[in-house]
Amino acid sequence: MLTTEEEPSTRADGPDPTPPKATPTPTPTPPRRAPGRLLALVALLSAALMALHAHLPNTALNLGSLFQTLLPWTGLAAPALLALAAVRRSKLAAVAVLAPALVWATLFGPTLIDKDIDKDIDKDIDKGTSATGPTLTVLSHNVDEANPDPAGTARALAGAKADVLALVELSEESAPVYERELAAAYPHHAVLGGVGLWSRHRLTAVAEVEIMPWTRAMRATAVTPEGPVAVYAAHLASVRVSGAGFTTARRNEAARALASAVRAEPAPRVVVLGDFNGTYQDRALAPVTSQLRSAQREAGDGFGFTYPAGFPVVRIDDVLVKGMDPRASWTLPATGSDHRPVAATLRF
Repeated sequence: MLTTEEEPSTRADGPDPTPPKATPTPTPTPPRRAPGRLLALVALLSAALMALHAHLPNTALNLGSLFQTLLPWTGLAAPALLALAAVRRSKLAAVAVLAPALVWATLFGPTLIDKDIDKDIDKDIDKGTSATGPTLTVLSHNVDEANPDPAGTARALAGAKADVLALVELSEESAPVYERELAAAYPHHAVLGGVGLWSRHRLTAVAEVEIMPWTRAMRATAVTPEGPVAVYAAHLASVRVSGAGFTTARRNEAARALASAVRAEPAPRVVVLGDFNGTYQDRALAPVTSQLRSAQREAGDGFGFTYPAGFPVVRIDDVLVKGMDPRASWTLPATGSDHRPVAATLRF
């Protein structure tokens, strides 16, 4: 018979020599990193979209036009992806980011180069000459029918000393203000509906260009000492980004009507000024842009963004020409309008 001291559970000579095993603490699993291959794939896709922007379909929601409108900003994908590649420590992704960077540089590198052909032309534009011969300086501005200070805007435009002004989005109330304020500098002018032309030179053959049910475009001949120049002032229909996509149907229709007028224009020198509610890269405007050259692309510095005036992100106001050579192109400071004015000096 066992005594109490002999029972294992009550032994007085020490603890059980084989204590129970401690439960091991689980090692925390590190969070999974996004694979570098995914970032590399996104980088290559970005490069492909940039390179093939002209072929993106416009059938669904006009996304092709929207992408082309914002095309200069697609370059932001490269530094964003490079930062993610650094966080993930992915050499593969870092190398892949070179693809969108190179495509963007190919598309827009020339835009960032100083192309101002006549370096001192902005100092002497009122003289009408450059180192290579006589010139014509033109200015275009969407003055905004809600502009709270049309008189101040008119004085700012007169101070630019251009030879021809094209103003769009004039209202019944503001048009007389511009006529009064610009009369001293521009003895010749014509206003049709919401568009108007002011000129130092005589204007003839003034006529409406029917691009919409109401007057949004006009044409006149500026009789300059170097010969006649056909000048168009146009304001294409507005576009919107909504649940229905990028709504451009009315603008595209107006662009086709304007293109027909320009195509039928007999004058050898043509200048088309105004608010196109689209960028030069937007292929929906190709009926117009394929016939004309952008002064900003040929002789301007940078992108020349014009809208919105407070922090412009797109260039929807432009100077397009045929039969004349752009020598300089620039964007003027903001006025009371929601657009910024644009100007260009053209050589005969």
